[in-house]
Amino acid sequence: MRRKAYGGIAVNRVCGRKLAEARPGEAVVVGMDIGKFELRAMCRWANGDWERPWRVHNPSQLGELVAVLEELRQGRKFVVAMEPSGTYGDALRQALQDVEIEVYRVSPKAAHDYAEVFDGVPSQHDGKDAAVVAELAAYGKAQVWRNEAASDWQQELSYWVDWLEGHRRTLQMWVSRLEALLARHWPEATRILKLSSATLLRALCISKRGQARARQWLYFAALRLVRKAGVQQWYQAKKAKDGQQAKGALVAIMRRLALGLYQVAVHGEVFDARRLFPGEALQRAAATAKTASSRRG
Repeated sequence: MRRKAYGGIAVNRVCGRKLAEARPGEAVVVGMDIGKFELRAMCRWANGDWERPWRVHNPSQLGELVAVLEELRQGRKFVVAMEPSGTYGDALRQALQDVEIEVYRVSPKAAHDYAEVFDGVPSQHDGKDAAVVAELAAYGKAQVWRNEAASDWQQELSYWVDWLEGHRRTLQMWVSRLEALLARHWPEATRILKLSSATLLRALCISKRGQARARQWLYFAALRLVRKAGVQQWYQAKKAKDGQQAKGALVAIMRRLALGLYQVAVHGEVFDARRLFPGEALQRAAATAKTASSRRG
């Protein structure tokens, strides 16, 4: 087929009765290319002749397409074939079933592989895709595709499976983001705890006051800060005072860090972690940590 043969005409300009009268009793295959907004239909006659593609608005002109197909199928072997294309073709399948026109399904892979064989060109477009489907169906490379409604139980099961899959994908997306952030700011955590660990999630859960993104970065900065000399002593002392609860100690460091960052931003001070915990405070913290450690011993 030459390229210009793919130039389409609107389905409301097609007369199925005249086509049928021009070729009485000759078998015909109609290949369909399904799109979200438009369908293309190609008629292939038994001798290998083709009609120009029909343009069909989806779904507003489906009724006109079905009327043309009903006129065309009278007194002949008649096949309508399409590829499975999600749910965009379901309305057409239902309309054809209502008038007892059987639909055949062509494998998308078979259509893709046959595209270059069809006209020697690997390109694909709507008119050619419909023609490829029609030719494969004419060669018997199609299967009956009945539009059978699922039972109530199957529909409910499908609903819950889709619901579960949607939540699983959302969970996986956020787990991946959490893993990336932990790898940058707290890589040790994932060596000890799984990303799905309730302990890890509780450790990351803090007050929801203020901006969430600011709390997040302050939290990760505090996790890094507690590993430094001096700050670590204060952190251990605060944790011992709170009954080995790390959350309160981390939040306290976050508050001090926020105050320090305010001084840097507003007054141009140079950031120094040691100034967050003055000398006397560090000494008291060290003494408290030593006392708590001796009591546990």
